[in-house]
Amino acid sequence: MGLILFPGDGDNSSPDVSWSYSGFAEFRGQLARAEGFTLSEMRGFGGERSWSEVSTSLKPLLDRPDDGGGELSPAECAALLPRLEAIVGQWSNEAAAPQVHIDAAQQLAVVLRLCVAKDVELLFL
Repeated sequence: MGLILFPGDGDNSSPDVSWSYSGFAEFRGQLARAEGFTLSEMRGFGGERSWSEVSTSLKPLLDRPDDGGGELSPAECAALLPRLEAIVGQWSNEAAAPQVHIDAAQQLAVVLRLCVAKDVELLFL
């Protein structure tokens, strides 16, 4: 089982990005660390820290169940895209950043750009 994120444009040839559930959890954990916090300390992830204490444009991607379902609006996609691309740039210059996360973030950026350009939701399945 796994998770796939794709544009809600009805076009099966549109790009997508997918992870195993554990891979998506690791990816989001790495994004949270890039934003200066630990995901496991957050409410909904085993911790007590409130999301209102964290300032990140990636919140719509991070603060959600990881078992699929739901969507991000085109506006949410547009809001998180610049920060995601900045993190990809940081990771590309760090030897410790896992290449698998860099590749996934780059592919997610492709999908997000398409959602913004077509004004469609990013769907989680």
